[in-house]
Amino acid sequence: MERKFNTQQKIHIRKGDTVKVLSGDDRNKTGKVLEILTAKNRALVEGINIITKHQKPSAGKPEGGIKKIEGGVHISNLMVIDPASGKATRIGRKLNEKGKLQRYSRKSGEFIK
Repeated sequence: MERKFNTQQKIHIRKGDTVKVLSGDDRNKTGKVLEILTAKNRALVEGINIITKHQKPSAGKPEGGIKKIEGGVHISNLMVIDPASGKATRIGRKLNEKGKLQRYSRKSGEFIK
């Protein structure tokens, strides 16, 4: 009998966060998260991992040409920027004063968003 396990991990980055890239060609660059691809554990970050896409002209898009778009970056290569200090920080989760679980910066202790 084959068992299927849920290997989905908790993603600490959300759409709209400012993140720092830890490794790769765009190392130490920062950008805003445009989209999270949970199935692949990747994120699209503004201005990071720019790839060229050749688009063939069609009836819907007659212009065609070469377009530059953001490619996916693995979640493990990104770190959230602390809103207080502006440096990269780890993320924790704790209850706020209303009793709701919320993300906070491990470096400064401030809540994020």
